[in-house]
Amino acid sequence: AELGARGGLESLGGPRSLEDSDTQDAPSWSKDLGPLVGLEGLGTQEALGGSVELGAQGTPGGSDGLGALGDSEVHRALQGVVCQRCWLLVHHQQAQHMQVTREQYRSLVSAALRSPPRHGRSPLVLYMVDMLDLPDSVLPDLPELVSAGSNILVVGNKVDLLPGDSPDYLKRFRKLLLKSCARLGILPAAKGIGDQADRTGRHNLVDVHLISAKTGYGVEELISKLQRSWKCNGDVYLIGTTNSGKSTLFNTLLQSDYCKSKAPEVINRATISPWPGTTLNLLKFPIINPTPDRLFRRQERLKADAEKTEEQLSGDEQKYLKCLKKQGYLIGRVGRTFQQQKSKGIIHFDPDELSFNMEEEPVIPSKKPKERVEFTYNELKDARWFFDTPGIVKENCVLNLLSEKEVKIVLPTHAIVPRTFVLKPGMVLFLGALGRIDYLQGAKSSWFSVVASNLLPVHVTTLEKADGIYQKHAGDTLLKVPTGGEERMREFPPLTAQDITLEGIGIFEAVADIKLSSAGWVAITAHLEDKLQLRAYTPEGTALMIRKPPLLPHIVAIKGKRIKGSVAYRTKKPSPLVENIKSNKPMEKKVPKM
Repeated sequence: AELGARGGLESLGGPRSLEDSDTQDAPSWSKDLGPLVGLEGLGTQEALGGSVELGAQGTPGGSDGLGALGDSEVHRALQGVVCQRCWLLVHHQQAQHMQVTREQYRSLVSAALRSPPRHGRSPLVLYMVDMLDLPDSVLPDLPELVSAGSNILVVGNKVDLLPGDSPDYLKRFRKLLLKSCARLGILPAAKGIGDQADRTGRHNLVDVHLISAKTGYGVEELISKLQRSWKCNGDVYLIGTTNSGKSTLFNTLLQSDYCKSKAPEVINRATISPWPGTTLNLLKFPIINPTPDRLFRRQERLKADAEKTEEQLSGDEQKYLKCLKKQGYLIGRVGRTFQQQKSKGIIHFDPDELSFNMEEEPVIPSKKPKERVEFTYNELKDARWFFDTPGIVKENCVLNLLSEKEVKIVLPTHAIVPRTFVLKPGMVLFLGALGRIDYLQGAKSSWFSVVASNLLPVHVTTLEKADGIYQKHAGDTLLKVPTGGEERMREFPPLTAQDITLEGIGIFEAVADIKLSSAGWVAITAHLEDKLQLRAYTPEGTALMIRKPPLLPHIVAIKGKRIKGSVAYRTKKPSPLVENIKSNKPMEKKVPKM
């Protein structure tokens, strides 16, 4: 979301600059952004609740003196400048208060998706779904945003954060995604992805693909699928809810074979933040034309990469891979076949600049500004573009009630280690102070497996003590979220209850997930035909749902050994798996197929 120099944007836009076409039906708050529309994190007085001052060195601050400069000097002075909002997000993890409504986001996204097709082809909609928040991350109003007959490719993100509970768990994820889309009327297309969408008025689901935008899992396969099937038929729009990982995928594709080789040097990366609504407007990069020669060279590069062992990677690659293994269960390597040729650096040496006599102070020569790489008109005149759109804010979401500090605790950023507890009737499980499940009645003990951020505490107590613990420790360190003590809890919505009845289907398979809004879920595993009476709580105004079938039905199988004298089990984190790499261990597990 960094703002590039103004001149760079104008040349980047080419015949279809965002100033000319993408904002013709956009809300007024985005039009006010003027020629800088198209970059994320732009702030106006209306959007940010105050004016944004830009300093010449990429820091927030005043712009005194810029008015006296010529156009070319202003161009150089503003290169690399970021808006105050992005600077605070990246460097201080603080989000300025936004005055942008959900309807304004929807209006901007819908205007872009319903704009007249370029080159006579409708765009491809790359619809990103957060697998941790399924089905809430599937927008119920998606058909209203896109035009009738649109091609939609659904991408399930963050699969790296979920442990595999069975060998075919990724196939199960795909089926659940397909069912969620079918409920919205998004059905498989009769024709291939590269064909023109039908005119029956329905939306065509061309494929479902699982990835991790953060670790790179599945991204190379997604690129190959897009290049083989969609090719350059039309533009591609990336849409989804807030915090689904769109900006992360945008940045990953910007450093891949999917964009023109010069693009990473011309286009700034998107700002990534756990705070909802980081992207305020459209971002874009030009898609590379997948000619037969380029496809062949890319396949040769992928084959060569797949034959390498981890020990054969460079030191930097091994270090990066080691870092990713700490963050996710599924890891991928995203490389580049086509890279911009860099000229060899020439060292200019001027002895006169370095000379001085004993009576003078030495003067350190100023660094010459780095020459900015730009696209030419001919490079972009027929280009197809990949657009990242603002995330649609989910309704009835608990994240809307939380502060920045609390959001960082609740949103998982590393591989989730499930926490399983065996509870008897009359016991209570707290997920922070954001969710509570009472086990009221049942013939036998049952297993409650918590799938949530590792930083969000789980507390188990008895029904008699539960109310007192919530009153005493909500807002305190024991339950952790919300934070801020009694003063914070006075303004936080109270917990509201919903009674739930479940019947066990066996001790090896969960009967359902109790999803506590976007804070996480609890998978319930009970004895066969054991009827359970439960009562679940979430903050007032947030969604609580029963998910059947559960996302990880066999999660109890990875619970580990029970801790002596405790209701908890010692779950061990499964080993991460890396795709597109040759293993030198013959018995090592392979990455599961989708």
